[in-house]
Amino acid sequence: MKILTLAGACCAAALLSGCESGGSSDLPELMTLGAREAPRSRTYQADQKATYEAAKAVVAKMDYTFVRGGPAEGRLEALSSINRGEEPGSSRQLSLKVTFGPGASSGTEMVVSFTEIIEADSANQPGMATQTPLHDTPLYEDFFRDVQRALDAPPRP
Repeated sequence: MKILTLAGACCAAALLSGCESGGSSDLPELMTLGAREAPRSRTYQADQKATYEAAKAVVAKMDYTFVRGGPAEGRLEALSSINRGEEPGSSRQLSLKVTFGPGASSGTEMVVSFTEIIEADSANQPGMATQTPLHDTPLYEDFFRDVQRALDAPPRP
């Protein structure tokens, strides 16, 4: 009986002790990864409704399909068309999520995140996709630039 208690205590100690990773040198890498995957934001000197309408026009110009949202909700979600993936039988799609809120001092802050959705075997396992935030892509800057252009454009009669 004492052997079982001693073995149980040793197992519990081993489980609770954990393992030591590379120490503090891992911390900057983890912080960088989180920052790279974080959504990007931009503040525009326009009201929320105008910024929303400009973003929605840019989404349509990109041939994304509007999914949900509205100026009163302060969000816009859209999906790109489904394309072939890199592997045979796979598919790839991009998701865009935008939130709108008051800027720090004035205007409207727009927070944008692009996500890549990959389904490895669309034919045999539909709905089994992975989602990965996009980083290091020009899509963010292109989107922000096009929203600013839409805001600067003269209103249509």
